[in-house]
Formats: sequence, C-alpha cells, structure tokens
Amino acid sequence: MFSSWYRKQTKILLWTNGLVIAASGMLVPIYALYVKRIGGSLLDASITSSIFFLSAGITSIISGKIVDKIKEDEIMLAIGYLIIGLGYIFYMLVQSPLQLFFVQMLIGFSEALYYPALDVLYSKYVSKEKSGIIWGSYEGMYYFTTAFGAIAGGLIVKFLGFNFLFLSMASLCFISAIYILSLSRETL
Repeated sequence: MFSSWYRKQTKILLWTNGLVIAASGMLVPIYALYVKRIGGSLLDASITSSIFFLSAGITSIISGKIVDKIKEDEIMLAIGYLIIGLGYIFYMLVQSPLQLFFVQMLIGFSEALYYPALDVLYSKYVSKEKSGIIWGSYEGMYYFTTAFGAIAGGLIVKFLGFNFLFLSMASLCFISAIYILSLSRETL
C-alpha cells in the first residue's frame, strides 16, 4: 500500500541518506566521551559542536546558491557524502580539541554542502497528492536511523572501540556516495 506512494527516486534518497544519518547518529550520544578521550573537556565538546553548526549554517546558504545554478544535484549530494566520510576517518587522527575544531568544520561544511541538493532532489519527486506522507517518511527516517545509529554506535565503541566506529561511520557514507554516483544521471 505505502510503496505505491513512493517513486523510485524518493526510495533511493531515503535509503542513501538514511545510511548517512545513521552514521551521524552513531556518535551523537557518546561524542563527549570521544572529546574527553582526546584530552578535551565538556566545554570543548560544546565548542566543537558549535563549530560544526556554525560552519554548516554558513555553508548552507552558499551551497543553496550553488544548487540553484548547477544541473546535477546528485553529484553535489555524493560529494557531500564523500567528504563527511573523510571527516569521520579524520576523527581517528585527532589528538587534541584544536584538531577536532578543524574536523568539525569540515564535517559541518560537507553536511551543508549536500543538504540543499538533497532537498531539491527529494522535492522534485514528491507527488502533491501524497506530499504529507512522503515528507513524513523522510522525517521518520531521520529519527529511526538516528535511534538505530545511537544504539549501534554505543555497542560498537563498547566492544570494538572508537576507531572501528569511525570506520563504520565512514563506510556508510562512502556506500551512499558510491551508490549515488553509480546511478545513471537520468535516475535522479
């Protein structure tokens, strides 16, 4: 019943972005523990989070202007996913809060790079008759994948450590990017 409401494109965007959101959700509840591990404090965790959001906010405006001018939004989406994955790899190299500031800026930049492109693509394939359920599905996907990611992240760190977590997070982003790039340009 529900599947007839979704176009192939919205399903692709839900699944690929769901993997990226799950990756992000893996770190959210244990981020302060990671910051402490690299020698930071609770205040450092707050500052580095703020740096992420500020860089994402500034970049979103610029990225939105770029998306309005380019023709292949799916390329921008995939590039954003790839850079986020690289940022997660860089977490493994961070040894101080100062280094984390730069990684957080990179991840904030890359998230803001892809979100306007994702929104344009998703909007393009939402039918007017079912826009509420299609957008509700997107919002639901965000919460469900974040919840799954939060539990998975805690379990991974408990049993395998932070480096395995960061590799897992990066892998989810890379899988999404590669899949998007492997599609024919006409698909999205």
